[in-house]
Amino acid sequence: MRHHSPLEALGNHFFPALALALALAAGASLPAAETTQQAAGRSDEISTTVGRSVILDHPAEIARVSISNPEVADAVAVTTREVLVNAKGIGMTSMVIWSKTGERNFFTISVSANLQQIHQQIQNTFPGESIQVMLSHNTVSLTGRVSSAAVAEKASAMVANLGRTVVNNLAVPTTVEKQIVLKVRFAEVQRSAAEQLGANMISTGALNTVGAVSTQQFGPPRGGDVAGRIGAPVTGYNSTFTLNDLLNVFAFRPDLNLGVLLKALRTKNLIQILAEPNLVATSGKEASFLVGGEFPFPVIQGGSNAGAVTIQFREFGIKLNFLPVLTATNTIKLHVRPEVSSLDFANALTLSGFTIPALSTRRVETDIELMGGQSFVIAGLLDQRVTENFLRIPGLSNIPLLGHFFKSRTVNKNNSELLVLVTPEYPTALAASDQKPELVFPADFMPLGTKK
Repeated sequence: MRHHSPLEALGNHFFPALALALALAAGASLPAAETTQQAAGRSDEISTTVGRSVILDHPAEIARVSISNPEVADAVAVTTREVLVNAKGIGMTSMVIWSKTGERNFFTISVSANLQQIHQQIQNTFPGESIQVMLSHNTVSLTGRVSSAAVAEKASAMVANLGRTVVNNLAVPTTVEKQIVLKVRFAEVQRSAAEQLGANMISTGALNTVGAVSTQQFGPPRGGDVAGRIGAPVTGYNSTFTLNDLLNVFAFRPDLNLGVLLKALRTKNLIQILAEPNLVATSGKEASFLVGGEFPFPVIQGGSNAGAVTIQFREFGIKLNFLPVLTATNTIKLHVRPEVSSLDFANALTLSGFTIPALSTRRVETDIELMGGQSFVIAGLLDQRVTENFLRIPGLSNIPLLGHFFKSRTVNKNNSELLVLVTPEYPTALAASDQKPELVFPADFMPLGTKK
């Protein structure tokens, strides 16, 4: 049995804090659930983590406690000689304790994140990944090895809210970016049909009459000078006509002084355009394709160069832009923008003697998602147009049978079909031992031994 000295008995009766200090000196220990520090009349540092509490024993009775940043920690004097410090947020703050004896003690409180909790969150979020978190004074370091760069970026974002500089030292395996082949088929068929029917009639003296009958649609004849006098004999009178267009049937009876010009045509046109571009692109990077050309387009300037004309070149033809992205589900997400355009001289503009053609354009822009090898029709355009022009001479055109000579008619029918078929695939590179594809020429190209 241990006997207490008179000094220890006096301390136990009057100074409980001093008794605690003497007990520690004698080999006693504090409970493991508490963190206790003694104030020694100087500046000390207290380190803890968010959510933890620290009990501070003061050797003298406490008069007042002050915390500089209550968002980091707060302090409560639970007894006249005990201060409870609660860590609330990451950061540093200062605490000052005034004793009733007038003594002041300064403490620096450093609160850091609970790494055990951060470790648990990372393991739950990225199971199977080897990620370690180390915390220093101003930085958080991530070390280990992960399966992809995306995992490394997400882990770095998770520890970014610790309020410190994040140093990402995670090792990422080097992988080759996957490439995608896009097979596109453009098929366009244009059909046009025209039907023209009309007649022009001229008389150089039939029934003692000189004249012409026309609906003015198909090159009417232009009469010559007509001169005569009252009572003048008809015999020997000469008349002339200038024919601008003989149309496609022309007949003239000199004995009847009567001529007829007929326009009776039927035309059919067929245009077929087919292109099969194959493009290879890396996931996330855009690729483009153009088969056609560029034509000069004048642009009138403004401002200080008002009136000046500059030339810009505009593209036309079969054009394709696409952006492939390989998704996590091994599908291919595509942003596709195909375009088919051609020069349209029917709607051309003439400026200062120069003919500037218009553009007939068909364009599609869409987003699709496919598996490798699947096909998708992103454009199926049917365009049918009918244009009819009908001219007639009132009264004469209503005469049975003969009325057709006083009518003219033009019918134009256009039918165009456009099909765009898209097929993305994963390419396979040829091995070094595989046979390489070669062009097959129908004849030898500049064979050796050829003499000039």
